[in-house]
Amino acid sequence: MTDTDVQTDLHADLQALTRTHREAHGCGAHTYSDGAALTALVAKLRPQRILELGTGLGYTACCMASGYKFARIDTIEGDPTHVTLAREQIQLRGMTGRITVHPGMFATELPRLGGIYELVFFDGYTPDRPTILMLRDRLRTGGTLVCANLDLAAGSGAMELMSELSDPYYWRREGALESGDTLILTKV
Repeated sequence: MTDTDVQTDLHADLQALTRTHREAHGCGAHTYSDGAALTALVAKLRPQRILELGTGLGYTACCMASGYKFARIDTIEGDPTHVTLAREQIQLRGMTGRITVHPGMFATELPRLGGIYELVFFDGYTPDRPTILMLRDRLRTGGTLVCANLDLAAGSGAMELMSELSDPYYWRREGALESGDTLILTKV
């Protein structure tokens, strides 16, 4: 069994745990469906600082940490139960020194985090334009925004969001994951 196979098994276990937790907790902790592609993206880009919005039980943070051993990840989660469970799962996988879970709401916690990031992964419930604008300010020029859950945005908010993400003055589209539901953009 290769290192990649071992990592895939660990991630599959955490994905299954997240699904089981969602059913028992009755919450919206959906597990990301394309963790392998997210890991491969991080391996290709090799970002040192990653910001994630929407930790859940830590699946995607662990995927990203597995993609590049020098990556350090700040991840923000609003559900206290998820914070506890994510910290436990991150510790079980030996990634505590590389992944920091920040409890709280995005708009409150994001200003408390210092510095600029090379990769930002939005995996909160529904992306909106104000959040994307905050993330754009925290992302270095040439950095990558990976924005999931685009299919959850609706109405005028969806139009504003897509207008922002399609603006060539700020973004260059690089591709997509999860059958197109997750965009990969470079900040220009």
